[in-house]
Amino acid sequence: DRVEVLRDEGRQLAAQRLWAKTTGDLKDLEDNGWCKGIENYSRHLAGRAPGQPPSCLLDYFPKEDWLLLVDESHVTVPQVRSMSEGDRRRKSNLVEHGFRLPSALDNRPLTDEEFWERVPLCIFTSATPGNTEQWMVASDAEETDVDPVELIMRPTGITDPDVSVRPVAGAMDDLLGEIYERVAKNERVLVTALTKRAAEELSSFLVAHNVKAVWLHSDVKSLERIEILTKLRSGEHDVLVGVNLLREGLDLPEVSLVAILDADKQGFLRSVTSLIQTIGRAARHPGGRAILYADRMTPSMEAAIAETNRRRALQEAYNRDNGIEPRPIHKKQGSILLDLASQTPSGSSRSARSAAAKRQADRESLTPEQLQVYDAVWLWRKQAA
Repeated sequence: DRVEVLRDEGRQLAAQRLWAKTTGDLKDLEDNGWCKGIENYSRHLAGRAPGQPPSCLLDYFPKEDWLLLVDESHVTVPQVRSMSEGDRRRKSNLVEHGFRLPSALDNRPLTDEEFWERVPLCIFTSATPGNTEQWMVASDAEETDVDPVELIMRPTGITDPDVSVRPVAGAMDDLLGEIYERVAKNERVLVTALTKRAAEELSSFLVAHNVKAVWLHSDVKSLERIEILTKLRSGEHDVLVGVNLLREGLDLPEVSLVAILDADKQGFLRSVTSLIQTIGRAARHPGGRAILYADRMTPSMEAAIAETNRRRALQEAYNRDNGIEPRPIHKKQGSILLDLASQTPSGSSRSARSAAAKRQADRESLTPEQLQVYDAVWLWRKQAA
């Protein structure tokens, strides 16, 4: 039927493409029991009606007796909706041009409604809960206004950072002075810029002024990112310049200052949520501070500063009433070497040979000092397996 529709529309090439693709797949299914992209025929193979959601892991959970925990809900919840919408946009293009049958649209993630109707109980956790999850909680409780359960008192007594706003004029000189002050105390600094190029140029500027600075953005590979963060904590780097540092959920107790450049530029990276998350990177240090460089006060800045000050006031009052003195976090410094050595030989000879080859490749890239740590960790993992 779809081939006829395309032909009636005068789209002979798309019709021929769909006919050749589908008949070829059916031949492979008949001869071999499978074909490339067999999942796109799942609606027919499973006997589902058009539009019916596909089976998924949630269907194997009890109907009422399980709990979903959603971390960083302000990011996770919107992704549930965007998965099905993005999948449909991509496949609609394939269907339109004769690469797939319309039934391929039913091989998809669950929609937002389908997902949540399968979840009996849910706990959202976030430093900046979004409107969607707050609305969901209020609707479920049949109330118009539901306040989230706040967990803002830290066992260490550390408060949210003190926030100040400074003018853009002279920002570089002011920032250098703040960095020199922190470096003298063996503390670390995070600086956020708006673009990758700005982050790289600022890092070069700081290096030219005898600051051990390094930049970090999406072009840096995962293993390099881990290595950069490890060196920041160990003191090989004093300043980390990035674009979207909040995305990493960085937990760096050594960081005592967060500087946000162009804080008054409205957009995703300077929204209320982003500003609160970025300011919070300095909330692991007793002397944490955040500086926003801006020439005007935007609504996002006002809201972020007000929320941070509200939490800080509650924390200070709690510490004062309970005689708590903020104390620093002593967190062991992880290393990229632990990830490199995490593989252990498996039972099969082929897997063992592959693991041995990978281990040899890893060892060749390490210094003699790193080799000692790597071999010790690898031996420990092998004995514990």
